[in-house]
Amino acid sequence: MRISTTQYFGMNVQTMDDQQATLAQLYQQLSSGVSLATPSDNPVGAAQAVQLSMQGTTLSQYSSNQNTALSSLQAEDSSLSSISSVLTSINTQIVHAGDGSLNDANRSAIATELQALRNQLMGLANGTDASGNYLYGGYQASTPPFSVGTSGAVQYSGDNGVQYVQVTSSRSIAVADTGKAVFLSSSQPGSSSVAAGALSNAGTGAIGGVTVNNSTDPTNNHQFTINFTSGTTFTVTDVATNTTSAPQTYTAGQPIVLGGGGQSVTISGAPSGGDSFSVTPAGQASDVFANLDSVIAALQTPATGATGQANLTNALGTALTQLQNTLNNVTTIQTSVGGREQEIEALQTVTQSNSLQTQSNLADLTQTNLTKVISQYTMTQYSLQAAQQGFSMIQKLSLFDYIGN
Repeated sequence: MRISTTQYFGMNVQTMDDQQATLAQLYQQLSSGVSLATPSDNPVGAAQAVQLSMQGTTLSQYSSNQNTALSSLQAEDSSLSSISSVLTSINTQIVHAGDGSLNDANRSAIATELQALRNQLMGLANGTDASGNYLYGGYQASTPPFSVGTSGAVQYSGDNGVQYVQVTSSRSIAVADTGKAVFLSSSQPGSSSVAAGALSNAGTGAIGGVTVNNSTDPTNNHQFTINFTSGTTFTVTDVATNTTSAPQTYTAGQPIVLGGGGQSVTISGAPSGGDSFSVTPAGQASDVFANLDSVIAALQTPATGATGQANLTNALGTALTQLQNTLNNVTTIQTSVGGREQEIEALQTVTQSNSLQTQSNLADLTQTNLTKVISQYTMTQYSLQAAQQGFSMIQKLSLFDYIGN
């Protein structure tokens, strides 16, 4: 194949141009620290870089969500600890109120203490997080969830909405619990049915706690009333089914079987005809504010004679059972909150590791490897210099250089 002088010169010039372009590209990488300035530099790498960049952005958002969720849960955890402390103080006061040596004035003072603790509990129920959002308002996070109505009773104006935060591509975590769940509900496991005596009772009957004989009996979730037709006879009514038993003979301290036999209760003292008692499932008597109002009213009522003492005993026993159910409910929710906190902390570790790996992979694709590029730059520079020197020598040669010889 015959190569003309023009072709030869053109090939050499093109080679040197290419080397100079390569040097310019390598110099740009060295000066900017970026090895992938345009997609044309590395089309495959550019596509991978786009994917890694999107993945990094997503992981960054999940990390931000995790921080937000953890902050909210930590605020609720702290609030629930304070609520438990107040409820424990209330329990101590109610137990103290049962001291037989106290008089009406002493019990009235305890009622005043309970009123202050009730107000403190309501303040916690209207607590906010670091952003000023109400912890227990559900979706109504901008308005106080609890308020005092015209009757003096506490009302819940929040909703049942549970706020979730997306913390990974496949996991959303509840970052709050509603006021209804915390203050107006009762966790079934560990809670007890609530026994109570009517405030209008004229006898000296005092009802004890509920004994569970069969925890699987479906009637345990029914409400029952025990109505004394005389001082010696009573009937048991299942409110859920509206069925009443045949009259039964009353013996003080003897268990009274409820429903299908899953529960029983004892009554001591001497009830009068017309007196009534009730057994209510924990979930139906779980408004902590209403329960506090009831025991405060009972302590403010003079305990006159044996009947007054019996009614006070019933009120205090009822209040203690209700309060224990509330404490159990708060503890259950706080345990759940703690579990969610631990899960987020574990996810934070995984997300941070994935984010660092993504950043490393993206850097490998887009950032200049100084050792490698400097080596390439030096080699290309030497090659260009050699080509330039060789071409300079060759272009001086001609046929006339040989004629004289």
